[in-house]
Amino acid sequence: MGTYVLMTKMTPEISADLKRRGAIGKEWKKKVDKLCPDVKWRAHYALLGPYDFMDIYEAKNDETAAKVSLLSRANGALKAESWPAIEWGRFVKITKEVGI
Repeated sequence: MGTYVLMTKMTPEISADLKRRGAIGKEWKKKVDKLCPDVKWRAHYALLGPYDFMDIYEAKNDETAAKVSLLSRANGALKAESWPAIEWGRFVKITKEVGI
């Protein structure tokens, strides 16, 4: 399982309607859970910056992570990016493996 960070920016219409945003989020999560049952959610944060939300999750492969992002875009996200994240100790090991 790989770790991914999902950065989400909602459409202006959804961002302006805080009451509706919660319901949309719950519906999105139901769809992701149904289509990507192996995803394990680790954290969910609301942000005050260029993105509205950050989720940290584990997925079995990049294709599953792509599905999470695509479902986000299909359910009210203006922008949704899933970034692979490497645990620091593993990253250091990789740098040594390539001679850096």
